[in-house]
Amino acid sequence: MTPAPVRLLEQTDSTNAEARRLAEAGESGPLWIVARRQSAGRGRRGREWLDGTGNLSATLLTTLRRPPAEAAQLTFVAALAVADLIDVFAPPSLVTIKWPNDVMLAGDKVSGILIESGAHANGSLWLAVGIGVNLARAPSGTDRPATALADHLRGEITAVPTVEVAAATLAGTFAVWMDRWETLGFQPVLDAWTARAAGLDGPAVARLGHETVSGRAEGVDPDGALRLRLTDGSLRLISAGDVFFGEAV
Repeated sequence: MTPAPVRLLEQTDSTNAEARRLAEAGESGPLWIVARRQSAGRGRRGREWLDGTGNLSATLLTTLRRPPAEAAQLTFVAALAVADLIDVFAPPSLVTIKWPNDVMLAGDKVSGILIESGAHANGSLWLAVGIGVNLARAPSGTDRPATALADHLRGEITAVPTVEVAAATLAGTFAVWMDRWETLGFQPVLDAWTARAAGLDGPAVARLGHETVSGRAEGVDPDGALRLRLTDGSLRLISAGDVFFGEAV
């Protein structure tokens, strides 16, 4: 699959918001929207996404004729694409994925992913696959420790990749995983994701907005939902939420 083209903006409010505007104006993609600066970046659950000069803020706008539940599998595709991007510049042994789509570098968060969607005028589903990667610096004041690629470069890498280089690399790695998902289905993607995921067989706490539950993670279901065995012995499937592995309440 040929990587989608990249449109580089000097600044925008949010690459996901720009993707939404384009989709509502009839653009179907696939198209990467990349900004050097965001004035109103967003993370999951409405949180502010703090980026900075030299970091990557990118959104893939694409359309699919699939049910939303299947389209949601792109969160796993995106996590693998980001992990492969980080592998190019940092030791792969340091790169892991935290369920469902936080990419970690040496145990700290280096990337966040936010997928939004809506009905396209052509009858398909538009998706904005938003990806932020800390290339040059990590934000401060985050709820969990964050890091930047700049702090973990491989010995032969002499400089942090530019936004342009990182965006082109991401477009390539995403195209590879997107092609596998479309031609082979979700299971090979899930298998590759599971091989990179940490904490799927130990204590975990899930904060779901209206409640907090704890227990022991027992891997993921075929649809990607986290299997959490609660302290009372019951099994809870977690499809979305903040999950902290290695912790208990």
